[in-house]
Amino acid sequence: MFSSKAFRLLPTQFLQQQDNYLTQDLTEKVNLLNIEIDNLLKTDFLENLQSGVVFTPNVDHLMKLQNDPEFLQAYSSADYKLCDSQILIYASKFLGNPIKEKISGSDLFPAFYNFHKKSENIKIFLLGAAKGVAAQAQQKINCQVGRNIIVGSHSPSFGFEKNEQECRNIVDLINDSGATVLAVGLGAPKQEKWIYKYKNELPNIKIFLAIGATLDFEAGNISRAPKFMSEMGLEWLYRMIAEPKRLWKRYLIEDLPFFWLILRQKLNLYAMQTIENKSGN
Repeated sequence: MFSSKAFRLLPTQFLQQQDNYLTQDLTEKVNLLNIEIDNLLKTDFLENLQSGVVFTPNVDHLMKLQNDPEFLQAYSSADYKLCDSQILIYASKFLGNPIKEKISGSDLFPAFYNFHKKSENIKIFLLGAAKGVAAQAQQKINCQVGRNIIVGSHSPSFGFEKNEQECRNIVDLINDSGATVLAVGLGAPKQEKWIYKYKNELPNIKIFLAIGATLDFEAGNISRAPKFMSEMGLEWLYRMIAEPKRLWKRYLIEDLPFFWLILRQKLNLYAMQTIENKSGN
């Protein structure tokens, strides 16, 4: 049986608990494996985004960041890092600091261009995907929005990032387009590294979006996972079944240690090397 004193304490304990939850909800950033993820709602983000580099971390990104100093350097320079994985939300809850909302690149990008469909200052250039896919996405998006919000597109050749002259030509193409927003769908870590390397040569671009396979989705080239699978954190399974040869190793081998690292973080046993230490190895 509870004592009368215990009953008197219950309201105070309840209010303290709610204060703790409120403090958690207002946490601006959530640390997952030493990557600070912005704890934002999509609507708030869209209303306040004026400029900056936007990356959308998922499990695969966090695992690649453990051993790729160039990727880590590019990631560290981003102005926004938005959660692109339901699994990261589960991990954040396990660590006691929950992320409010999953904002994947493939959800963020259509929300972005629909939010700005009447904003004449928003002019988007699409870079990425296989030959012809970016142009197809451009046509479909402009038709949907009702104006030419996509002012240019380019699908680069395979391995273009190693060809300095081709990269220079792409920079000129983007600058000549009049675009103010660059959406790059090259996959990680290629897209983040490319943005980091060339962003200072694109003075008219105010917003950089790294959006992964989104151009394929927008073009109708690849179908997205059903909503219920995405909400359950099973979008990776859908993608792996759709592209087993390309993705099985990523999801079943390379990304699996994520759960062990999160457990180590929970136990205060996790530490990732700094950029300086990684570069020196």
